[in-house]
Amino acid sequence: MQRGIVSAFFGDCVGQPGRRVLAQAIPQVRAESSPDLIIVNGENLRNGSGITPDLYKGLRELGVDAVTLGDHAFRDPRITPVLEDPAEPIARPANLSAKAPGKRWIRIAKSAARPRDIFVVTVLGRVFMNLHADDPFACVDAVLALLPETSPIVIVEAHMEATSEKAALAHYLDGRVAAVIGSHTHIPTADARIMRGGTAFITDVGMCGPYSSVIGRDPVGVLRAMTTGVHTNFEMGEGGERACGCVIEIDPISGKARSISRIDIEADLKRPPFTR
Repeated sequence: MQRGIVSAFFGDCVGQPGRRVLAQAIPQVRAESSPDLIIVNGENLRNGSGITPDLYKGLRELGVDAVTLGDHAFRDPRITPVLEDPAEPIARPANLSAKAPGKRWIRIAKSAARPRDIFVVTVLGRVFMNLHADDPFACVDAVLALLPETSPIVIVEAHMEATSEKAALAHYLDGRVAAVIGSHTHIPTADARIMRGGTAFITDVGMCGPYSSVIGRDPVGVLRAMTTGVHTNFEMGEGGERACGCVIEIDPISGKARSISRIDIEADLKRPPFTR
């Protein structure tokens, strides 16, 4: 059997703790799984919300092939020129307004390691989400129709709050895309599987960041806000740093998934970059 295309996807990378643990995790995943491409959700890189050009560049220097974003895509407007540069593999959610800046999908070109192009598309949910987005189901249909291949290999990131919405999208796309990868809630789920039509699915891959926190934030400020109703600026959390995500093997001929397994790597606080 021909070797499949192996993709590693890391969930929302949160602030400096997330960047540090990701820097440790990528070499380990390379050694264990030999991925042909690495994708990271980078929308929380800037102190937990947003991304800057320098932080994007830092991900690329770690060997990240594509950077996805979610509802915090435009928190720092300095990223806009990068989003609009066709040469940069970073895209905003596809189902935002047509007037929103930035690319709607990422094309990772084939290479010696990848016999086919890979397309990465992120869509936002509409249940319990603050940022208005168009219908994610219709959006993916439209994107698939626009991609410059008859049967493209597509990875869809479902950046959504509701688990039901993620599962519904996975069933809707089963057999038509290689994977539907849930993100946004920062909590990894234990349901990674191949669906009946051959699409890999996980409800949420979790985050890269401090798990001794409230989804990345210092519990002190979060608890103050939740118990008093007083507006509080949430600081970054610290401790229990882990890098979470998944590894997917895709059949290069059918474009469907052969396997999916979770990534859950605990940081070694005695090694760089934690010991700088």
